[in-house]
Amino acid sequence: MYALRQETANFNASRIQPPLIDPAVIRAAGKIYYTYCEVHPEIVGQPSGVAINRVTHRGKVIFTNQPVLLPQECFVPLNQIESHMY
Repeated sequence: MYALRQETANFNASRIQPPLIDPAVIRAAGKIYYTYCEVHPEIVGQPSGVAINRVTHRGKVIFTNQPVLLPQECFVPLNQIESHMY
């Protein structure tokens, strides 16, 4: 019975953790985000992250918390972009 509970707890914990993102994708998302900030300094509002294609590394800055993604895209949250830069 304990093993079953432990397995269930491990399964639930793995569902809570965000998926790992390729560091190259995070770097590309950072470039997209910082370029956006330089080109559009007048935009008010805090972006939530970048939706980026994992293959082509093309993406867009996103301002919603639950973005709708295409099959080849992933979402890189802003806090992950900022923490990867340091």
